[in-house]
Amino acid sequence: MRLGSVFLLVCLSVFLLEFVDCQDVTAAKSKKRNADKKGRPTNKRHKSKPKVKKVTVKKPARFGIMTQLLERGRFQKPSDSLVIPAGETLVLRCRGDHISWTYPSYLDEENDGRFSISHQERFSQLTVVNSTGADTGEYSCWALDCDSETCRKVDSKTGSTYVFFSDPRELFVPANDYYEAIQLRTDRPTRLPCQVTNPLAKVSLHREFPPEVIPVDGRLITFDVKKGFIIHKALPLFGGTLYCVASYQGLMQSSTKYLLIFINYPSAPPSATITASSRSVLAGANFNLTCTVVGETNIEVDFTWEFPGQQLGRPTYTVESQHPVFPGGKIARSSQSILLVDEARPVDDGLYTCTAQNLQGSTTVSTQVKVLPQRGPGQA
Repeated sequence: MRLGSVFLLVCLSVFLLEFVDCQDVTAAKSKKRNADKKGRPTNKRHKSKPKVKKVTVKKPARFGIMTQLLERGRFQKPSDSLVIPAGETLVLRCRGDHISWTYPSYLDEENDGRFSISHQERFSQLTVVNSTGADTGEYSCWALDCDSETCRKVDSKTGSTYVFFSDPRELFVPANDYYEAIQLRTDRPTRLPCQVTNPLAKVSLHREFPPEVIPVDGRLITFDVKKGFIIHKALPLFGGTLYCVASYQGLMQSSTKYLLIFINYPSAPPSATITASSRSVLAGANFNLTCTVVGETNIEVDFTWEFPGQQLGRPTYTVESQHPVFPGGKIARSSQSILLVDEARPVDDGLYTCTAQNLQGSTTVSTQVKVLPQRGPGQA
């Protein structure tokens, strides 16, 4: 090898060694600077992100106190109304240690084993087997808070459903009577219980004589598939014999006939007043007492009296009358009963009481009458 080539290789080796040492020193200094930076305090604030812990909240199942048994032993909360074909079984459960039930009263009259209620430790179960259209109605339950002596209803825990047991042969819930008398009272709505077994049946209201269909305008008369027809304002023209007609899938049936008796019912008990012709009378003189009621027109009021001589058989003379009056410009009816007492005696001294009564109740008013002895000759 030539001397020049050897010299060149030596120089190149020395250069490479120096370059590597330089790189190592530079890297060491860089690490030191980074370490110094990490160790120095800084004024820059870093917002630390809080750790969010995911919590899964299990929402309680929205079951009420009442559940219905479905196939395969499954239970679920029933809807406001159920439609079950007649012949099938209804099973309802209500959760609670003490449970009370309401159901169609017809089931209490049956004694053939189709209906039962069993109470368990944590629930009560109602069962209807071999159901019929007559079982249609509302089924309700509620929890009872019981101590050693009494039980009270827990209003916040109730369950209810209306069950239609649809029967292709019976569109109306069967009734015990062919005719049913119902008071058509002016003080409250009147219900004609034309209950159907199928909510899809179309129902109309009819008059027996003269034969006609009574229009259901949604104001004076409405229809509720769970309750029947509601007459909201009693009028004399609605009186008489009415019945309902239901139709479904080509079948048409009539309901029980309802005899509506119109009664002009008072809105309140009578307000009575009593006055005496004289608060004190001489023995042997005649006097009278008047009991007066001012109230609604066409409202009958009955009067009865109690007086001191009644127990001793003193004869009673009463006169009753009615006539229109116009208090405040409005027409009203004044009813009066006048008790006549002839030839006052000491036994007639005392308390006189009048009781006025109408269909809503009664009112009692009283007043005292003093019987004075007759003045002798020469007395002033």
